[in-house]
This record gives sequence, C-alpha cells and structure tokens, in this order.
Amino acid sequence: MSHGGVGHGPHDRLPRAGRRDLVHRHELLRVRGRSVAWLPPFLLLAAITTADYNTTGEFRIISWIVLVPGIAAAICGVWGTAVFAVLAVAAYVTVDNAWPHEYQTGLPDFILVTVGGTLATLACAVRVRGERRALHMRDVADTVRRTLLRPLPPGWGGLEHAGVYLTADVQARVGGDFYDIQPGPHGTRVLVGDVQGKGLGAVETASVLLGTFREAGYHESELASVADRLETRMLRHREYTTALGRSDGDRFATAVLLGFPADRTDVVDVVVFGHEPPLAVGPDGVRYLPAGGGLPLGYGDLAPGPPGVRRVPVAADETLLLVTDGVTEARDADGTFYGLAADVARAVAADPRVTRPTRLVALVRDGTLRHSRGHLVDDTTALAVRRRRAAGGEDPEGGRSPS
Repeated sequence: MSHGGVGHGPHDRLPRAGRRDLVHRHELLRVRGRSVAWLPPFLLLAAITTADYNTTGEFRIISWIVLVPGIAAAICGVWGTAVFAVLAVAAYVTVDNAWPHEYQTGLPDFILVTVGGTLATLACAVRVRGERRALHMRDVADTVRRTLLRPLPPGWGGLEHAGVYLTADVQARVGGDFYDIQPGPHGTRVLVGDVQGKGLGAVETASVLLGTFREAGYHESELASVADRLETRMLRHREYTTALGRSDGDRFATAVLLGFPADRTDVVDVVVFGHEPPLAVGPDGVRYLPAGGGLPLGYGDLAPGPPGVRRVPVAADETLLLVTDGVTEARDADGTFYGLAADVARAVAADPRVTRPTRLVALVRDGTLRHSRGHLVDDTTALAVRRRRAAGGEDPEGGRSPS
C-alpha cells in the first residue's frame, strides 16, 4: 500500500513528471534495482542505423528510425523520450549524409523523423501526467481506506487478531466491507459487516457505522445498547440519503457484533444482523456459533423486538473467524460455492497451528482466491480474533495481518 498523498486534495496541481516517476511504474523494466527502460529504444536505434548502413542504395530504411522515440514514449520518461528524439534526428542526418547524393532520402524523411520525435515527446508527457494523476488518486483511495479500516495495534483490546481485505474492484481499493476492534471499560467489542451495494455510497455507509461503533463500543455497558445504536444510526443515515434525493435511500448492512466481557474469559457475546455467524476454530474442530439470526441493520423496525444477544462459551484455544459474503459466495467455474468450514476443518486437522489468527486468515484468503481463480465478484473480508494467551503462551504471530 502506498503511503504517499496524505494531506493533498484531489484537485492539487500535479508536479512535472519525469524520469523519477518511472521508478514506480515500470518495475518490470528494472535489473538489480536499476531502470533499463532505455535499452529497447537504444537497441532499436542501433539496429536500424546498422541495417541501413549495410543495405543497398535502392532499399533505405533509415526513416524507420522514427519508431525509436515512439517506443521510448511508451516506456521512458519525458526527458528520456526527448533524448531519443534528438538521437534519432542526429543518427538520421549522419547516416543519410554518409550515402552518395543520389541515394539520400532527403528533406521529406528528415521532416518525418523530426516531427515524429516531437510528437512522441508530447505524447509521453501526456502519458506520464496521466500516470501521475492515477497514482495520486490511488493515494487518495489508500488514505480513505486507512481512515475507514484503521490499522489495529498488535494485541489491541487484549485480542490476538489478523484481518485481510480484498476489493472486487482492484482499482477502487476500498468498498463496503468493514471491520474494527474497540476496547473499552466494559470489555472489547468487535464488528464485521458488509454494506449492501457498491461505490462511494457503500463506503460512506460503512464509515458512519464504524464511527458509531467506535463511540458506542467504548461507552455503552451493554452489547445490546451498542447494537441498538448501530441500528438507529443506520436508519438516520437512510433518512439523510433519502432527503438528499439519492437512489440508495434503502441501503442496508449485514454485520456481526462480538463482545468480550471484561469479567469473563470463557465466553463471548454475539449479535448477528443478517450475517454469516462466526466460525469457532480450535484444535478439536470447527463449529459455527449458535448465535441465532437477526435482520440486517436498517430493517430493525420489521423485527418483533431488538436483536438478541447470545452468550456463547468459547475455549481458550479457539479462534473466532468472521467473514463477509465475498468468502462464502465465492464460486468456481462450475458455480459451486466455496466450502469455508470444510476447508478450514481439513487444514486444522492437518496442522493445528492453522488456528492462529494470521495463519487462519491467510488460509481463507488463499482458499477464496484459489476457488474463484482470482475472480472476486464481491469485496472479501476475513477477520480472526481470540483472547491473548497468558505470558509464556502468547502467540508470537498474533496481531499481524498477512501480506
């Protein structure tokens, strides 16, 4: 993830682009850390010059040298392209004048090479500026992503944790999936959710829900109150978007809310808002928590009462895995859904260390991508959490996300 662009608005003027920009854009044209983007146009220049010098006068190819700045415009920087444009003209004049007068291509091809080099340089400037703008917007998207899905310190809230987040649109870099961990005086709360729909509207909805969770998760003593605050915030946001006349005024979100009580280490409180229930993964096997099912956030007024909070026993060596439908609805070429629980159970049976949060989310990430052959149709999120081990038994890998 890029860390540039922080503090710059999307309308800031972009500085001039040159050779330094290519360091980040053409990594495939690098050998031992050094750019070799100049090599293809240079070899083409040498090949055309040598070939023309060794041909007969009836078959001259020196005018093909106009291709050299054209190739440079595609892979080099502005100054590099300008240098090759000048070299092309110089090579043309030198080689052409070396021939007897009756075999010289003359002024028309000289104009062709000169104009071609000038246009190639201008085209390169346009290309590099567009690349800089694209990178700038990517930095803005990365900043939004870091704000929405803030980095979580190792051991945050007394939990070992690891998360992975993949967007279906690799250019967007952020979508409607969200997760967070919020410690507080009443215990640690965890939220994982998925906003219906895509685009900036989904990102905005995820942002307001996370903001509410971070405040309510800290201040509210009861997990049911946190759940109620989330439902109320979702309804308020829908009223706001409807008042603006937007077409996403009926948006909703599915989510799972966990509470790790401060006075208990053997249980977890669970509230499910129309979401896949958490998966408890331990050395002895895999099981879904009997958390019941509630309606998605935004549809609470259709339920007979507030969402229920269920207290579920959890062993000290069990990790809770929470995923969005990008995992559970991933399909292969035959349309078969990804069997998450079965895949995790096989992996744990083969190696109990898979229960560690970092290894578990890496397994889910790799399994989802392998099953779907890399074609994600929805944003994909997996978060694994468990209480930190006592001193001496703490998982050294806890609190990190897989690369």
